Amino acid sequence: MSALVWRAVLAAALVCGIGLLPWLTRTDPALTVLKARSADRDPGPAVLADIRAGLGLEKGPFALLGQWLGGLWRGDAGRSWLSGDEVAPAVLHALGVSLLLMAVALAVAAVTAALVCARTLWLGAHRRLDGRRAGGGGSAVLAALPEFLTASVLATVVGVQWGWLPALGWYGPQWTVLPALALGLPAGAVIGRLLDDLLPGAFAEPWALAAAARGLPGRRISRQAVRRCLPGLLPNLGLFVVGLTGGAVAVEQSFDIPGLGRTTLQAALAQDLPVLQAGTLALVLLAAVTAALAALATRWLVGPALRDGALPSLHRPSPPARRILPLVQGGLLIVVVALGLPRDPLALDTGERLRSPSRSHPFGTDALGRDVLARVAHGALDTLLLALAIGAVTLLTGVLLGLLPRLSGPLVDTVNAVPPVLLALLVTAVAGSGPATPALAVGVVAWAPLAAHTSALLRQERAALHVTATRGLGADRWYLLRHDLLPAVLPPVVRHALLRLPGIALALASLAFLGLGAQPPSPEWGLLLAENQPYAERAPWAVLAPAAVLALLGALAVSAAGGVAGGRRRRGRAGPRTPAAAATEAPAASRELVKTG
Repeated sequence: MSALVWRAVLAAALVCGIGLLPWLTRTDPALTVLKARSADRDPGPAVLADIRAGLGLEKGPFALLGQWLGGLWRGDAGRSWLSGDEVAPAVLHALGVSLLLMAVALAVAAVTAALVCARTLWLGAHRRLDGRRAGGGGSAVLAALPEFLTASVLATVVGVQWGWLPALGWYGPQWTVLPALALGLPAGAVIGRLLDDLLPGAFAEPWALAAAARGLPGRRISRQAVRRCLPGLLPNLGLFVVGLTGGAVAVEQSFDIPGLGRTTLQAALAQDLPVLQAGTLALVLLAAVTAALAALATRWLVGPALRDGALPSLHRPSPPARRILPLVQGGLLIVVVALGLPRDPLALDTGERLRSPSRSHPFGTDALGRDVLARVAHGALDTLLLALAIGAVTLLTGVLLGLLPRLSGPLVDTVNAVPPVLLALLVTAVAGSGPATPALAVGVVAWAPLAAHTSALLRQERAALHVTATRGLGADRWYLLRHDLLPAVLPPVVRHALLRLPGIALALASLAFLGLGAQPPSPEWGLLLAENQPYAERAPWAVLAPAAVLALLGALAVSAAGGVAGGRRRRGRAGPRTPAAAATEAPAASRELVKTG
């Protein structure tokens, strides 16, 4: 009940904050509405007074908020300040569009995640894994591709040049394919890496060894291994669901899709308060429903083992990681930055516009004749350093709040329901625009997946057999936290944070792409992609260069994540147990995983 009250308080605070947005911007809402309705009309005092009277702005924000909340009980979300139409049908239509797009994107993400984990599943089923993470670096490239860039390339190449699928609009199921690919490929790559991180521990558990000793098919063991790992991923899957619905603003803008994210963004920019409040409330309710379904699915998958403290631990020591690949990738990134820093990123030369790569311009030039290598290198300093700082803060925040699931659970759901673009608008309204605006907007939401991951792993680890035994011997909670729980939870969460590092850089780039971050002539990577996107067909190097550096950053993050140790090796263990010996150690709760399914 306390969690429900806490969730209701957070949702009410969010809706109230959205309701105050037109007044927080320190601009006259009547003037904004007049510009949206008729930009040529003279904003005289009489005209503005009529608009205020018609909208009820003289009553103040709290009176309008109370009137809007009172209408919700009757199913009335008000009327749009711009068009005068009822808000509820428009928001429900946008929600339906986003849910359909989200469903197709989730299917794409599931297929992508399965491909990422395919090698690990095959090796685990044939008892050839030996604790190694078999996933390759291809998922890093997918995870590091900006959604708006993927959307632009798919629309230009597949939709326009090849004509295989429609590139713009929303008129039927075939219009969902390209935007679903743009959304599902990066999400599936991240989900696949997280699942691939847990699978070796599942295949090393006694139930899996016992099942192999008894001759069960490897396909069935792999299926149960996936089921065993899903409870630790379901909270993040819920975050992806909400993110694919409300956070797909850039993709919806690129493909001209009337989804909920785009509708909410347009309402925020136009200060159409009723539409903005209704859209935000729909996202909050979607987040609450998704979190509840994730919790129910976790209880169904784990069963009584989570309650009785009879759950095997997925925590396993990691083998020594290959250190050559991250050194090579990091070296390439350093070389790119070092070669570009001596060059002037702002020097204009109109005679060298859109030049292809050459010895004098290794990455070519942009539409103003500026050296792309110089702009990529100088933008790396801003983007990478800011992303590293945000990543460190969000990792610490996510772990600390993840240790308090009753406090952080509803907070994670509420924060994740708000797209970063809308948060950027709120931050801009309160603190004003500036270089810190995108950092604050991204930092406010970037900790949520790490907190959800920490809470999910902590919940399972507390139900592990060795933790139950240690608690029975009289260990207090601080001893368990320091010696059993944190050593098991921190390595996968740190690896998750490293996987999220390119995503943080992409979020900053997305805000710049939408015009809410860095402004020209800054060489920020998102701004580079936005400026050069119209010339992608004529000068693809201007877009591919920053995209390739982002992909290199993603590959480096995955390689570095693989080098994070999974814990200390226990002394006295000469090697992995044989299946026959492990069969005698399989508890009843673990064997139940093999019997079901």
